[in-house]
Amino acid sequence: MERGDRTLTSRTIANHLLNIKAVTLSPAKPYTWSSGLKSPIYCDNRLTLSYPHIRNEIAEGLVAMIREAAPDADIIAGTATAGIPHAAFVAEKLQLPMIYVRSSAKGHGKQNAIEGHLPSGSKVVVIEDLISTGGSSIAAAEALRAAGAEVLLVAAIFSYQLSQSDENFNGAKLPVRVLTTYATLVEEAQKRGAITSEEQAKLEAWRKNPKDEAWMNL
Repeated sequence: MERGDRTLTSRTIANHLLNIKAVTLSPAKPYTWSSGLKSPIYCDNRLTLSYPHIRNEIAEGLVAMIREAAPDADIIAGTATAGIPHAAFVAEKLQLPMIYVRSSAKGHGKQNAIEGHLPSGSKVVVIEDLISTGGSSIAAAEALRAAGAEVLLVAAIFSYQLSQSDENFNGAKLPVRVLTTYATLVEEAQKRGAITSEEQAKLEAWRKNPKDEAWMNL
């Protein structure tokens, strides 16, 4: 079960994401995801890379999470592409080897799906930038498992907290932790007056059932 890691850190990271517009909320004019799903939220954590103090706080938060939940980790793996830089920052702070996992194997050369040295039996933490359904994280973990690694944890910056992700991670027997969550972010946005109580209700309704567009009419 994913959760925001430590209340203070979770709120701090949520406010950072709002401040730099890495996450934007637009219940009145929903975004359309590549899947066609209408959404009142858009997340682009790549923006955090342009703010050294924020990317450092994210890295420190992920490091603390790993030390608590997966202290035996001996390799840090980033998901391509958005998880790669954060995995590099974390690996540097922990002084651990780093690899990354492609979304699909290369079509040339050695046709690697995993880039970097991965000894069989390695204990790996997967770093992801955000979690929606969990599909990309689970695919990365399965590729690592197929290569002989033990995946201890998926650690991410942000989660939409969709019920499907819980089901998928539980089905894959894959522990997951996140720095901050959708619920925390919406709460912080409401506190700062960025959304109204009516918009907050729409945002909460979307998370409970994102495929039901009735939330747009609340």
